[in-house]
Amino acid sequence: MSDLFNKLLILRTPKVGPVKYAEIISTFGSVNAAVESIGVNDSIRDSVLHEMDVAARLDIKYISDDDDLYPQNLRAIKNHPPVITARGNLDTLRKRVVGMVGTRHATATGMDFMANLAYAFASRDVAVASGMAMGTDSAAHRGSLRASGNTQTIAVLGGGVDYIWPLENESLYYEILDRGVVISEMPVGFKPIGSNFVQRNRWIAGLSEMLILGEADLKSGSMTTARFAIDSGREVWAIPSHPADSRSVGPNSLIASGAAKLCMGESDFFEKEKNTKKSDSQNKNSESENDIIDKLGTIPLSESVLAQIVKKSISEIKRDLVVLELRGVVKKVDGGYIRL
Repeated sequence: MSDLFNKLLILRTPKVGPVKYAEIISTFGSVNAAVESIGVNDSIRDSVLHEMDVAARLDIKYISDDDDLYPQNLRAIKNHPPVITARGNLDTLRKRVVGMVGTRHATATGMDFMANLAYAFASRDVAVASGMAMGTDSAAHRGSLRASGNTQTIAVLGGGVDYIWPLENESLYYEILDRGVVISEMPVGFKPIGSNFVQRNRWIAGLSEMLILGEADLKSGSMTTARFAIDSGREVWAIPSHPADSRSVGPNSLIASGAAKLCMGESDFFEKEKNTKKSDSQNKNSESENDIIDKLGTIPLSESVLAQIVKKSISEIKRDLVVLELRGVVKKVDGGYIRL
């Protein structure tokens, strides 16, 4: 049988996770020797064969930790999952990754902030990893999907990669399949239980070169993710919130203790791009263009709204926006234009 099949026979044996798996391989010296020695029963063999058949039909791929496609950051974590499953665009796993997590009960302001930050990273070719939960996770995924391209986000699931949870995020799940990748260490078809999400949080931290924490209660799963990131030597940033809100306790406490850096927005990570070689005439915007730049921000504005604000005709607005977009100052997104 294949090496992958034997790995799955061990991993799908009850009470065998990454830690126990490592112990078994260390004891017997190889995957094949371990399978021969421990004697896997027929029901597990049948279960693994069925799982692999379903995976093939759903175009789900198995990636072992000795595969070049296995995420390097995750491989560096002690007792990482020996095999993960992936569905979607596998090239997403080759990119630099930033993790973004927070409470399921985020404020509208908190989700908007996280979505804009995710967009800033994804538009600079950095994939955004999160857990596809409601609230902050969803905002991070959706923000990254606003950027162009098809390798923008990674959803790490607590169940199988084909098991959509929560059900409210079914449309988001399929958007991620089209524009990113969904991964898990759990068997195909597996329905998650509470303990799976703790391990899922560890893998989000492990995938990421740094983690950004949004609104989060002190005892939330997001704080667990942040602690995993800290323990793994990852840089952690936290977005502060109003101290009267319980959702501020998590990020504010990490900032206060020095465990996380204060995150104030995109400018913490990206410098404004400048071209000092341009002539004065190239650098100088017309008065009309400057008016448009001043009115744009991270919330998209349509051409008609901009025309009303700056008191210009639609044709003038369109002309100026084309020039500004070519200069890389503004960008067209769903709903209108934003300032870069």
